[in-house]
Amino acid sequence: MTTYPDSARELIEAFAEVPKSSRLELLLEYANALPPLPDRYSNHPELLERVEECQSPVFLFVEVLNGNAQIFLTAPLEAPTTRGFASLLQIALNGQPIDVVANFSDEFINELQLTELVSPLRIRGMHGMLARIKRQVAEKTK
Repeated sequence: MTTYPDSARELIEAFAEVPKSSRLELLLEYANALPPLPDRYSNHPELLERVEECQSPVFLFVEVLNGNAQIFLTAPLEAPTTRGFASLLQIALNGQPIDVVANFSDEFINELQLTELVSPLRIRGMHGMLARIKRQVAEKTK
């Protein structure tokens, strides 16, 4: 069994506790929880990396401070599924030690039990977000 930080485990448990028919509603609730970018990024979008795997324009940036990853993501309001995925990753990984982020299992996405409810293209987008977060952490900790 994969070991996750408490924040990720709580998300997996939250999705497991609701009936399959309600999981998309829960995802949309998380879409509303995605925090806005701080001014240093919203005023300088050129600092953000585009997640090309996403159909919607999703951008991210990772800072490494005192050995912990600070995750910043943005996705348009008109793309609530994508915003929900961005929010879940931000909740699961923000503030975590860099080794936790670098070794975070891609299985997290499957363990949310959303893969049969959304298109494979959207799942690919979430994998793209996670891969770019991990890559940025690796680049910033060399």
